[in-house]
Amino acid sequence: MTAQLACMTDDVPVAGTLRVELEGEAGPVEVAVVRDEAGEWHAISDVCSHGAVSLSEGEVEDCTVECWLHGSRFDLRSGKPLSPPAIRPVPVYPVTVDGERVLVDVDAPL
Repeated sequence: MTAQLACMTDDVPVAGTLRVELEGEAGPVEVAVVRDEAGEWHAISDVCSHGAVSLSEGEVEDCTVECWLHGSRFDLRSGKPLSPPAIRPVPVYPVTVDGERVLVDVDAPL
């Protein structure tokens, strides 16, 4: 597959997130589309590797997103956990902004 439309740029505020479900080769993929505090775009798995809860409901700070349930922070560029209790990274996906369209390729994790 290739990159597919995840949302429009107006759908995600700066330092905000949006949960979307995209179709991957192996089936549906839950993605958190994130615009960090600097306005940069990221796509990360919406499922926390520790508690299996939605990361899109967490707070964005700098280039991280915090899991709202137990407080683990994940680097938006690498998916690596930066604080416990999470110890496993989550997938991150390539993002392309084409005009007002935000495209994500869930079949080519970074």
